[in-house]
Amino acid sequence: MSTITTKDGTTKDGTEIFYKDWGSGQPIVFSHGWPLSADDWDAQMLFFLSKGFRVIAHDRRGHGRSTQTADGHDMDHYADDLAALTEHLDLKNAIHVGHSTGGGEVVHYIARHGDSRVAKAAIIAAVPPLMVKTEANPGGLPKEVFDGLQAQLAANRAQFYYDIPAGPFYGYNRPGAKPDQGVIWNWWRQGMMGGAKAHYDGIVAFSQTDFTEDLKTISVPVLVMHGDDDQIVPYADSGPLSAKLLKNGTLKTYPGFPHGMPTVHADTINADLLAFIQG
Repeated sequence: MSTITTKDGTTKDGTEIFYKDWGSGQPIVFSHGWPLSADDWDAQMLFFLSKGFRVIAHDRRGHGRSTQTADGHDMDHYADDLAALTEHLDLKNAIHVGHSTGGGEVVHYIARHGDSRVAKAAIIAAVPPLMVKTEANPGGLPKEVFDGLQAQLAANRAQFYYDIPAGPFYGYNRPGAKPDQGVIWNWWRQGMMGGAKAHYDGIVAFSQTDFTEDLKTISVPVLVMHGDDDQIVPYADSGPLSAKLLKNGTLKTYPGFPHGMPTVHADTINADLLAFIQG
């Protein structure tokens, strides 16, 4: 297994970060959503590898095959771990693609570490600018929603991790939807590989981090992709607001698409990502 230990990177706490690194050519780096792993990018990794790109995806700390640390489950550490990986691999002219929490990780990484290694970015169904409701963000979700997620995780993580993909994550709770059991169980498998503490703390990280100032500082082209039937990161308070804050942002809205659209609508998402990268 390929891993880096972050003591030789920017986060010096000795966490082992697992990653996949396939192919050669211009690198595309994928940052996954909560509480998943690099495996959630299978449909993208195989597609872009076949198009001549080098594809890289890591398991966030506490997730998948990376160290199940007790601490460091916040956007600063996530961004620094990503920076440590890009420096270890000496990536240049990279495309960064983040889904959901991974979209926040990508935005914070570029804002915190600069764009000297970055050509473009894409954020898909991503959590920025801010998920939780505040005075400055009246369209956000009440904090009680996220407290409830933490309570369900602590009470019965295995059942909770079945209910999310079987329901709102892929839109399988919508009338006429045809749930794919393989997709549901693959989500469950990835979630259960990770650490409960990392996932518990990660709910705060993805819901309460305000990316407003990060978005304003980014100058590389960013494609903002969001489905308007996203039941996890509601559309109106995310994608359109992020696109407005970015200096060089483009919003692409997907009518009827759910939160997990990179998996269940991989053909559409991959084609649009490829057009953006080559454009």
